Amino acid sequence: MISKRPAAVLVALLPACYALAAAPLAGDSPAAHLPSHIRQLTHFGERADWSHDGRKILFLSKSYGDAMEIDLATSAIRNLTAGFAHYGYLRALYLANGDVLLSGPVSYDPKNPDEARRNSYLFVLDKSLTKPPVPLGVRCNEGPAVSRQRLHIAWTEWAASNKDQPPARSEILEADIVYEDGQPHLANRRSVIDNSALPFPSTIETQNFRPPDDRELTFSAYNPAGTESDVCIVDLATKKVTNLTASPDVYDEPEGIFPDGRALLVECDQQNHQGPGHIDIWKLALDGSARYERLTHFSDYPGYKASNPVVSNDGRFFAFQMGHAGEAAGVGRGLFLYSFAK
Repeated sequence: MISKRPAAVLVALLPACYALAAAPLAGDSPAAHLPSHIRQLTHFGERADWSHDGRKILFLSKSYGDAMEIDLATSAIRNLTAGFAHYGYLRALYLANGDVLLSGPVSYDPKNPDEARRNSYLFVLDKSLTKPPVPLGVRCNEGPAVSRQRLHIAWTEWAASNKDQPPARSEILEADIVYEDGQPHLANRRSVIDNSALPFPSTIETQNFRPPDDRELTFSAYNPAGTESDVCIVDLATKKVTNLTASPDVYDEPEGIFPDGRALLVECDQQNHQGPGHIDIWKLALDGSARYERLTHFSDYPGYKASNPVVSNDGRFFAFQMGHAGEAAGVGRGLFLYSFAK
């Protein structure tokens, strides 16, 4: 079952710090012209995630890299996965108990990295960092979702397909993480929906549980070419799907969600209609108004984009990354911190 809401968009006025600035020139970097409410945290890394106390940010050194953690007070960075052999990771997320959920391949051919992306698996890394991560035994395509309230996750599995074609079937699943004798494993696994729940051809990807009660899950619905996307949400009890954007000519991908569940951050190209390589970060209200507010202006600089935002537990900040327009989705060129107390 699916319902659609109008894609009416109310765009906020540009902040004065952008409106009064000269138009960016080729070669300019947004990192060299940051407004006062944005600061650079690192000059490398991607796919940030907030610690529950808001003091640290977990991130990847690179795609198929190590999981790292930066202390926001001291700027000290430590490598969490340097103590054991691995093929690199594509996601790292804090679990509710402080352990880390990792997603990464069990083999890697540098001549065919996309194959590793399609064959990544989930692991749990103990917060003590005294032992290798424990495999959960399930394959995960793109990013999993992690509850901030309980030991519960969701992930997407894609059916095998030709590398040049979208998968014939993509399915979202959810499960609890339980520990027996200190060893984590999955329990109460169930299917949420697959891409047949949408009335148009699509590939779906898990994003976030909606706080504060985790009764809904946001997900992306990509067109077959991957050039456009809609922001969708599914009720986990009824499996009713709502398309929050219904914008066939715009790339809208949900990312970080606010702790009160009233808004989320979206990677979007409505400012230029140039596709996922030219996105910025927008705030989308979840009150049914489809009201948007643009928060970053990195894509105004030729060759750059802002992506992968995640909101702190207190809702005062979000972390995000800078990327180059021609690079694969998720590749980051440094982490940034945005303060809502402008």
